[in-house]
Amino acid sequence: MSSAANSSKVIRDPREALEHHFGFRDFLSGQEPVVSALLSGKDTLAVMPTGGGKSLCYQLPALVMDGVTLVISPLIALMKDQVDGLQKKGISATMINSTLSPGEQGERLKGLAAGQFKLVYVAPERFRSQGFINALSQVQIALFAVDEAHCLSQWGHDFRPDYVRLGDALEKLNNPQTAAFTATATPDVRADILKHLKLRDPYVSISGFERPNLSLKVVQCGGNREKYERLEALISRQRTGIVYCSTRKKVEEVCAHLESIGKKVIAYHGGMDDQDRAWAQNVFIEKTRDVAVATNAFGMGIDRSDVRFVAHFDVPGSIEAYYQEAGRAGRDGESSECELYFNYADTRTQEFFIEGNNPGYETIVMLYRALQQLAVNNEIHMTIKDLADQIQLNNTMQVGSALSHLAKAGYIERFDIPGKRMRGTRLSRPGLNPDEMIIDHAALTEKERRDRARLDAMVQFCYDDSTCRQAWILNYFGEDDAANCGTCDNCASGHNSVRRAPTDEEFLIVRKALSGVARCSTHRPDGSWEGRFGKGRIVQMLVGGRSQEVLSAKLDNLSTYGLLKKQGTAYLFALLGELQKSGFVAIQKTPYPLLTLTRRGAEVMHGNNQFKIEWPEQAHFEKPKSKRADKIPAIALDELAFDEKLYEKLKEKRAEIAEEDGGKPAFVIFSNQVLEAFTRLRPKTREEAMRISGVGEVKAERYLEPILEEIRRYQ
Repeated sequence: MSSAANSSKVIRDPREALEHHFGFRDFLSGQEPVVSALLSGKDTLAVMPTGGGKSLCYQLPALVMDGVTLVISPLIALMKDQVDGLQKKGISATMINSTLSPGEQGERLKGLAAGQFKLVYVAPERFRSQGFINALSQVQIALFAVDEAHCLSQWGHDFRPDYVRLGDALEKLNNPQTAAFTATATPDVRADILKHLKLRDPYVSISGFERPNLSLKVVQCGGNREKYERLEALISRQRTGIVYCSTRKKVEEVCAHLESIGKKVIAYHGGMDDQDRAWAQNVFIEKTRDVAVATNAFGMGIDRSDVRFVAHFDVPGSIEAYYQEAGRAGRDGESSECELYFNYADTRTQEFFIEGNNPGYETIVMLYRALQQLAVNNEIHMTIKDLADQIQLNNTMQVGSALSHLAKAGYIERFDIPGKRMRGTRLSRPGLNPDEMIIDHAALTEKERRDRARLDAMVQFCYDDSTCRQAWILNYFGEDDAANCGTCDNCASGHNSVRRAPTDEEFLIVRKALSGVARCSTHRPDGSWEGRFGKGRIVQMLVGGRSQEVLSAKLDNLSTYGLLKKQGTAYLFALLGELQKSGFVAIQKTPYPLLTLTRRGAEVMHGNNQFKIEWPEQAHFEKPKSKRADKIPAIALDELAFDEKLYEKLKEKRAEIAEEDGGKPAFVIFSNQVLEAFTRLRPKTREEAMRISGVGEVKAERYLEPILEEIRRYQ
């Protein structure tokens, strides 16, 4: 597969090679320093945003240096797209993955040793084979480039066990120059990449994550009907884009709906066979179809620059995943829309994935016992689903994750079964007592904690209606002082304000508030916190409230009781809301929402003042909340007793009213805060109810009487 470009004289000057091979006269922002570092022989870690041109950062040096560049890539679709693009430019490139027969792989390895290729894309699972590594050891490797490098970190959002072998493979290949590339990496993930690949005195480049051409929006949706309405309007407006769904089933449902209204779309998910996925990818890249409905695998390396929108039909599991997928819009620099349709119920799917990726020590031991009983000649030829049935696990993902842990620890080996689309399992130490296995309990616990923290951050992002979306994300990735984008939904609404460090007085108030949350939480042995009370109860305690809820729980005996009486209830609710958005406190999803301290909040409570939040203005909360003099102040209502049973009955009645009024979202009828006020005040007449903030003339006329009747009946 030699080409004219390969046989001609090698161009050593990177700028000349850039124009000759790729037709560009200049580098994009962030590319040139990375290329220069690689050409000077340095190991490199480059974190570049989607659309930032990271693939050119290893493709160009490959053409300038002697030898072959190996590119480790996690997806066959990504490999094919990049190899096809390089070959069209006359560059000798190929790929080695599971789609090739052993004979085809052997031929390409021979070509590699003969110097026929400049770039070879390799699937990470190939490094399971010692024979493959031995064949590579005969090749002059100029650069070992690891694409999507976040996949090797168990703290990342897309951990893939096959990536873990790359560190050992590098040692067996005499540690060639190595480069790691990713579009999304928090500081923890970056540290993991450096550690696993053992990069030597590396050049680390972190390009700006800012994408000013993207307009980020989060739409609170009551159900699928609202989601479809928004999606149809978005497609009509922008025509070309990707709709991401969290499951295969949802991909098929959304695809069927869009086809039913005349939209030409393609579906893409892991349950399709290779041929159908390849067809879907090709028709999208070749612009035969303009809308793809897909799971998160679709889009990695897809080179279509005119994607005008990305819609998330379901909430992603992390900010990293969300921003990487949203970043596939507008790669040509033109304005593009990114809409996320958020319904809190959708987080159950992500919770299921977290459970699947974190099997726990007991499950791992139980699986190993089952493998010992099922083994024939120390081998088990069963699908993951069959293994799950054997140990009575509904979540088959847990079995796959447990197998990965056992393989990583050296207790089993996984191998391909010839002629079958499944893998077998071989016991490495068949006589071992499962209770004597050495499994890192702390690492298992920490990984699950981080996975849940990422989902919590995603939920916080969705609920935050005051901070610039892009500034929120940049701050999450460690970029302080990010400017507001001016185009997201929060910027457009004018709600966002400036994040800043605390004054001495504000810092003291925050420490007192966090101490109050800590006193109302249980400190676990692992250093985490478990909430015991809701936000309202904690606020009442901090302002010295005398309600029955505070006194019966003996919160008036705490050292933090009444500590922030001067600040008042309304201000503290606003402050705790900002502290929650910044990750200092969190809401635990039990049957009741309980407020608890986080590790980050504990650091602030103990004196770390290196943070920035959007500060509520105290003066704002000293003014009346409403121009109507007869409205009851919220602080007065907070002092009245709260009846959980009545509150639940009013919620049920509100749901009935919403359904009868055309299936509207329940909060449109009356908000939870208004229902709580109804519960505390228990109005019997329209006049009494109208004194509650949030009950105006229009809502009173349409919805009030059934609520009042429910209160009368309850009393």
